[in-house]
Amino acid sequence: MSGDAGVRGRVAAGVVHLLVERSETLATVESLTGGLVAATIVEIAGVSSVYRGGLVVYATELKARLAGVPEDLLAARGPVDPDVALALAAGGRQRCDADWCVATTGVAGPEPQGDKPVGTVYVAAVGPSGSAVRRLDLAGDRLTIRSGAVVGALRLLTELLPGVPTHHRVAPGR
Repeated sequence: MSGDAGVRGRVAAGVVHLLVERSETLATVESLTGGLVAATIVEIAGVSSVYRGGLVVYATELKARLAGVPEDLLAARGPVDPDVALALAAGGRQRCDADWCVATTGVAGPEPQGDKPVGTVYVAAVGPSGSAVRRLDLAGDRLTIRSGAVVGALRLLTELLPGVPTHHRVAPGR
């Protein structure tokens, strides 16, 4: 692997191996990444013991219908919002019956979405020991922004896993 794909693969391998060690499961809910988180995770050997599945909810109404994001939240804030990202992750965790879920939402470009500039991304993770959301301000073309969102979501999950030794945590970045 090279470039963005190599970074994605290394981070995904770390997450999968940690979840295998912990006997915990993972689900994904994706908007701007369009399945790239899931595709990155399923490249890792042994993933079938931890990955439950995921949702790609690119259309705003599917965020409510399939992932359970409250319609009033979407109407008030739009799809690119930290609370929407958390609701996506919580809904995916419940619907996929997983211990953990990561979610992505944002603007990959080439045009801004409303008042949200290209590169505005929210990643969220929800699990038995808590939840977190992070804003990422990414630069580059669509693939670079989407790749950065994948890495950001998986790194956030690693940070939430309780009892993970520091040497197993993935260094922060984009």
